[in-house]
Amino acid sequence: MSSSNETRTKPASADDSVRMLVLETDEQHPDDRQERGSFGDVFDSLFKKAGHEHDPPLGVETIIRFVAEDKGGSVPKAEEIEDIHAILITGSMYDAHGDDPWILKLADLIQILWQKRPDIRFSGVCFGHQILCRALGGKIDSTPDSRWELAHTPIKLTPIGARLFNNPKGGVIHLHQMHQDHVVVPPSSSTTHLLPEQSDRDIHVWGASETTEVQGVYIRARLFTTQGHLGFDKDMVHRQIEMRLEAGSIDKDKDREQLENAKDTAEWEHDGVVVAGAILRFFHGDDDEI
Repeated sequence: MSSSNETRTKPASADDSVRMLVLETDEQHPDDRQERGSFGDVFDSLFKKAGHEHDPPLGVETIIRFVAEDKGGSVPKAEEIEDIHAILITGSMYDAHGDDPWILKLADLIQILWQKRPDIRFSGVCFGHQILCRALGGKIDSTPDSRWELAHTPIKLTPIGARLFNNPKGGVIHLHQMHQDHVVVPPSSSTTHLLPEQSDRDIHVWGASETTEVQGVYIRARLFTTQGHLGFDKDMVHRQIEMRLEAGSIDKDKDREQLENAKDTAEWEHDGVVVAGAILRFFHGDDDEI
């Protein structure tokens, strides 16, 4: 596939590699873009680090496609995606349950590829997690009382989640959050014809936080999503909050408690590389017994 909205990175030197298509659904804060590149660049760096820590080392080749069409992007057609077996959809300030034409087009693309390309494995972060669940019949809604979940957040793992993340101490991981919407009903055979009835036992929610019961969904060899942002650092947290304050989606008075918590915890160490490593193993097929 090739487009003026697309860039490619070369894999790090390794005997084996994963080729990953990152569908960017929004633009970075200008300062973050200058320091770290686009959202796709952030994931490229993070997954290359996870690939270096993989045993044996695993190369990562990243193809980046900007798809927010009202900002100059373009959603690819299914037939353009020929040499790809791993797709990651980024976070965004857009609503995954919205009816923007490009969002509906992206949901349609997911559904087409899910049916016609069973070899493709899907991952998504925040908006990406939500749009994947929406495309598979899940329900997206605001959090209770439209409460923001911001910055460093503990996520309690289910038994499947503990296995995916190699049994971390206490059965908990931590990720930065930046959302007011969440998945309230995960995909199942009752929500879509795309998931056969016999697959319900293989559809798993891998973790939950105090605010969000569905922090991620896992379907063996097909889907591994995360509500939390594995690529954020403290500067990105602060700037993403700044963008939402300027847009009016975060209210400095109503959301004061969450803002103070974000200010206090943005620099805390989190498990982004651990989660990237788990998704990379999923893309590579290492954990297909889970």
